[in-house]
Amino acid sequence: MGPEFTLIAGPCVIESESLCLRVAAHLAELREQLKIQVVFKASFDKANRTSGSSFRGPGLDQGLRVLERVRQASGLPVLTDVHEGHQAEPVAEVVDVLQVPAFLCRQTDLVQSCGSAAKKHARTVNVKKGQFLAASDMAAVRDKLVQAGAASIWFTERGTSFGYHDLVVDFRNLPRLRELGCPVILDATHAVQQPGALGGSSGGQPDFIEPLAAAGAAVGINGLFLEVHPEPKRGLSDATTMLPLERLRPLIQRVLRIREVINAA
Repeated sequence: MGPEFTLIAGPCVIESESLCLRVAAHLAELREQLKIQVVFKASFDKANRTSGSSFRGPGLDQGLRVLERVRQASGLPVLTDVHEGHQAEPVAEVVDVLQVPAFLCRQTDLVQSCGSAAKKHARTVNVKKGQFLAASDMAAVRDKLVQAGAASIWFTERGTSFGYHDLVVDFRNLPRLRELGCPVILDATHAVQQPGALGGSSGGQPDFIEPLAAAGAAVGINGLFLEVHPEPKRGLSDATTMLPLERLRPLIQRVLRIREVINAA
């Protein structure tokens, strides 16, 4: 990731190729209009769903085919989650950024597999900071990746567990994560999630996405992670926390203006 602002955005899960292509086309247009770095994201498998009956995605093989199609059609780099060590190599053959989910960020074999695959294919590894970790704990994750050969590492803050069914973003974590020498992303959509609040699924408070993103820009971040969807309420995963696609551009414009003021100061 360069010094410019980076947006990581896309639907929570690959619902269909047509949806992914539609969102990616919107993101590619946004990239050209705002002159920012944009990475398309979508998961081929949501292995950490609250309920075993929830939609998880198309799986590894079909999911990678969709992501490769998105990459070719839009010209955008792509990102997806890796849940098991054996997935790292085939994922790295297709995507630009391998993501380690927050719940799995301390799984040594997974982290090292992603690091090794990233080294082999010159990819980036984005690690979501666990909801149960202090920022300083991510130094050990960084070290595992460096030892495995990863040269490009990003860290994403997505909130800290605050009792049951709630998350809170401690903005002190942003400068603390920067001290570890890796670009820092703020995930402003998962940060408003209320895990398990609806019994069989997670709730959310999407009205707080924009205030959190603005606050992150004021504190200083290298980029934003936002799950977006044309119709979030009809989404098959994280329907309560995805940002409506139509609200993405004004939000990013606001964030960029804040960054300009902070950088000028």
